Amino acid sequence: MDETQRVEEIGAQAGRGLRWSILGNLVTRAGSFAMGLVLARVLAADDFGTYAVALAATQLVMHVKDVGIQAATVQWRGRLEDMAPTATVLSFVFATGLYGLFWGFAPVFARMAGNEDATGVVRLLTSIILIEAFTAVRSAALLRRFDQDKLTRAIMIGFVANAAVAITLALRGAGAYSFAWGQVAASVVTGVLIFVWGWVPVRLGLDREVAGRLLRFGIPSALGFGLEAVLMNADYVVVGNVLGAEQLGYYLLAFNVSSWVPGIIGTALRYVSLPSFSRLAEDPAALSEGVRRSVPVMVTFVLPPALVMAVLAHPLVSFLYGERWDFSAGVLRWLAVLMVVRMLISFLAVDILTGLGATRTTVWLNLVWAAALLPALVAGAHLGGIRGAAVAHALVAALVAVPFALFLLHRVGVRVTPALPALVRPAAAAVAAGALMLVLDGLTAGGPALVRLAVAGGAGLLLFVLVAVPGTAMHKLVRRSA
Repeated sequence: MDETQRVEEIGAQAGRGLRWSILGNLVTRAGSFAMGLVLARVLAADDFGTYAVALAATQLVMHVKDVGIQAATVQWRGRLEDMAPTATVLSFVFATGLYGLFWGFAPVFARMAGNEDATGVVRLLTSIILIEAFTAVRSAALLRRFDQDKLTRAIMIGFVANAAVAITLALRGAGAYSFAWGQVAASVVTGVLIFVWGWVPVRLGLDREVAGRLLRFGIPSALGFGLEAVLMNADYVVVGNVLGAEQLGYYLLAFNVSSWVPGIIGTALRYVSLPSFSRLAEDPAALSEGVRRSVPVMVTFVLPPALVMAVLAHPLVSFLYGERWDFSAGVLRWLAVLMVVRMLISFLAVDILTGLGATRTTVWLNLVWAAALLPALVAGAHLGGIRGAAVAHALVAALVAVPFALFLLHRVGVRVTPALPALVRPAAAAVAAGALMLVLDGLTAGGPALVRLAVAGGAGLLLFVLVAVPGTAMHKLVRRSA
């Protein structure tokens, strides 16, 4: 089988998984958006700020909870049944120990973020890592088999529990705890379903050789993903510490909007990209072909929503959340830039490197990024408030992280240059669509937010599609939909 056939075979399996993942993410993100609209009208900005502190802590421990055992299970070369007992034991032991440490560290973390009241919420929300660790191997088994349909259904059902609990508690005055208890309920429901559907024999054991292989891959992977979590949540801690809970609430809302695409497409992509690149890595030619095809598709999907967020931030925030949240719009413009970089690095470059087994390289990538980001965030927050923090985050991502990621990919033999010609059309489409949005938004300024979004956003997105999508591909889409 040549590299093209291999790419197409794995691509077909990944495509089925990706469709299910995107469907599930669309449903849950739409539900999260609706739930956010309700909670934004019930809760105060400082409740969002308190939750942001707990969310930052949870994102950090979630990425390092099992020292990379789940990622190592997905990438495992051999029979899953041979390593599952050891992987299960390691995952649960490390997660339990980490939760115990973070329980004691929670007050310090909350003070660092400028909100001591967040301690209880941090302790409650981070408890979900115990459930995640218990189901880590079975989640990985579903990903290895491209059974994203089962994983998606489990997540969707869990979200229903989340919404029911969170909204009920918010209406009864639970404040930031409503978010946390909703997440815990979702984790329990989803975990039970994954345990049932992700069939792996229930056995415990500790094979030293298997443990060594898992940890050699998993520890650098966990460090890399842990640093990635620091990168995506450091601004919560810095903004909260420098500017307070209320300003952090505005920042969190903008960051949540900018995370829609990474949450819908990026998370879905990660469910299939890691197992896909792990298989393609066995054939360097097939991996190069996979990268050549993946990069332009990713860019074409990400640019349209980024344009809407950057150009039409004010009407977008005003329409979705109301005038009182308009202060978040100036932040959203810059976080849209960060969103594009996140998709290219966190959900593509890192997964390629992990699939190759170059997990130490991902550590260096995120370490250099974090070293440049943290002082920039502090300076940005002091000089320009929440907007300054967003500017700092976007500039460091574009000027430091992107060039360094390209350098590291080149060092491990992954050539990105063959994908460059296919990026010309989406880049030209973005320039043209952005200019049209600016003009039309200026002409409709002062009108209702919905009208501005419909006129400027609709026309801009239509122009983007017409320029970015080749005529042959457009004809195929038309014929399929007819």
